[in-house]
Amino acid sequence: MEADDGGFEITQRQGAWVIRMWWPAGPVSGGPQRITIESAEGAPARDVTRGISTTVLRRLDIAAALMLARQDPHAKRTREEVAEKLKGMGEAAGVALESQGVSEQYLALLVATYTAMADSGAPAPVPWLAGLIGRRPETVKDHLKRARRDGFLTSVAGKAGGEVTDKAAAVLEDMAEASSHGG
Repeated sequence: MEADDGGFEITQRQGAWVIRMWWPAGPVSGGPQRITIESAEGAPARDVTRGISTTVLRRLDIAAALMLARQDPHAKRTREEVAEKLKGMGEAAGVALESQGVSEQYLALLVATYTAMADSGAPAPVPWLAGLIGRRPETVKDHLKRARRDGFLTSVAGKAGGEVTDKAAAVLEDMAEASSHGG
């Protein structure tokens, strides 16, 4: 395993070929973003001349590479940093809910946390978020539905997540400005 500031790489050898799988810096939430296959140093010329076979491609062990990538200390550190940031965002949403009810500020914080969790590859973001704000998962799902209906969150068919809308971003920006001015 090799690492640099831009990400890290897992290398495998299949016959006459060296396969390099690359992940960007940050939490590993899925397969590699780049795979390169090159002839190995000292590989028999007859194997290289024939080119990369489908057998070589079928033998790529992406699952093993993914397991190694998740063990990388850099990936673990950034995963913990993301979790800590998300925890703070979720707690802020909980505070907004307690003080204001289901307000625009609460919905904006909720969707910002939810989408960041989904984008980071977190499994089951709703139960985790429910624990942070002190509500049941069903309640959080209802609040997310309301956020979609009220224009704070877009939908993604068949999976967790969505996009924070311009409306939600504007509310978050107003909140940031108010807190930076002591209000």
